[in-house]
Amino acid sequence: MGKIGHRFCFPMILWAVIFSGTLTHEVWPIDEKGYESISMDQFVEMMDHKDFILINVHIPYEGEIPETDLLIPYNAIDQYKNELPDDKDSKIVVYCMTGRMGDIAAEKLVSMGYTGVIHFQGGMKAWKKAGRPLRFRPE
Repeated sequence: MGKIGHRFCFPMILWAVIFSGTLTHEVWPIDEKGYESISMDQFVEMMDHKDFILINVHIPYEGEIPETDLLIPYNAIDQYKNELPDDKDSKIVVYCMTGRMGDIAAEKLVSMGYTGVIHFQGGMKAWKKAGRPLRFRPE
């Protein structure tokens, strides 16, 4: 290849390398956080055939989505190891009121070695907005 060929080829290769990561990311999103975030529609679909542990991590307690399995404060997940599944591949869905506490809890679960962590990002606020009731445990 002559000098002109190399001058044309190098920028084309550079362009391909730079933009291939961008295009691949849009087509096949890779979650860098180590857990998946789901929408209200995805959560409702999952609840139709519940095969996961559902954890409310919101503090203070302001109710819960029906079929919640555990109430664990978002900032104390590691202190409740004995209530979490021994199988680190178990599917675990966390939620809070709107999302911030759920993100923190999901990150902590991933750091503890759990690989099936899912965050319902809309939380109780989205659940209520969709006209679905919260459940309240007796005090």
